[in-house]
Amino acid sequence: MTKIDDVARLAGVSTATVSRALRGLPTVSAATRRRVLAAAEQLDYEVSPSASRLAGGRTGTVAVVVPRITRWFFSTVVEAVEEFLHESGYDLLLYNLGGREQVRQRVLRTANLHKRVDAIMLVATPLRPADLTALAALDLPGVTISSGTRVANWPCVRIDDVAAARTATRHLLDLGHRRIAHISGDPDDELAFTTHLDRRRGYQEELRAAGMRPDPSLDVESTFTIDGGNRAAAELLSRGEPPTAILAACDEMAMGAMTALRDAGLRVPQDVSVIGIDDHDLAGVLGLSTIAQPAAEQGRLAARMLLDPLGARNLGPIVGQRTPGCDTPVILPTRLVVRESTAPPRAH
Repeated sequence: MTKIDDVARLAGVSTATVSRALRGLPTVSAATRRRVLAAAEQLDYEVSPSASRLAGGRTGTVAVVVPRITRWFFSTVVEAVEEFLHESGYDLLLYNLGGREQVRQRVLRTANLHKRVDAIMLVATPLRPADLTALAALDLPGVTISSGTRVANWPCVRIDDVAAARTATRHLLDLGHRRIAHISGDPDDELAFTTHLDRRRGYQEELRAAGMRPDPSLDVESTFTIDGGNRAAAELLSRGEPPTAILAACDEMAMGAMTALRDAGLRVPQDVSVIGIDDHDLAGVLGLSTIAQPAAEQGRLAARMLLDPLGARNLGPIVGQRTPGCDTPVILPTRLVVRESTAPPRAH
């Protein structure tokens, strides 16, 4: 079987040059590339991805770090990233922090990644000062997804969480609701970091724009889970007069809220309307109105931006987006999806 060394000898170049030429990297002259391609064709050489990577000093692997892989947003993003990387000849090395501090330190604060991957993607991963210092020391290309994760000189892909919450609140206001509750993220939950703050701000801004003052008794914090939404809705109902509508900071919380309302004998949407943010896979099944965010598209675009400086081929353009940088994140649009869980308030 023909090896890369055979092609290198016939072309009169090093194996590293053969690897770079066959991968289409710009560091090889046109004449040398033609010579290498001719030698490879003459010897009927089939490129070995592992050999090409080693010869070029690359691992062909990208690290993807997520807080909890079991959550819908993270699993959707990772699936899209893995598919894009595979099509581009790269492998994915997944790090699921899972709330475990020892895993965070092993992944983010050691040189563990330096010789194992070519680049790093952080998906909605809260960072501490020590994490940022360690990432800078690695000197690897990187990209982040979500507004709560920013690293100097790394591009960022995200949605406008403030605008998403404003759109959801405006939908409820347009239906005639005025007693609108909000289920927000728990500040002690690392998954909430800044996302819940931005979505709360959007909710409050839209209420004020309608001439209303946000009522603290209608704002409950909980975890970004179905159980968290269930507990938060139960807490709202325990405070006296129930709201006529609830905006939950994510669809999973909205699903939990719907369950709590029905357990309390309240109908959705006849008694209480409910809207979430995400467009979870189950949102359509449950008839949940929501603000759809392009989770998979965020993953694909982030992967595209990450592979570009590595010289990967056949990536295609970043359609409709400006060239991103640390201070100019790529913000993807969201959209209102109206289903059965929202309706005008019942007349009393």
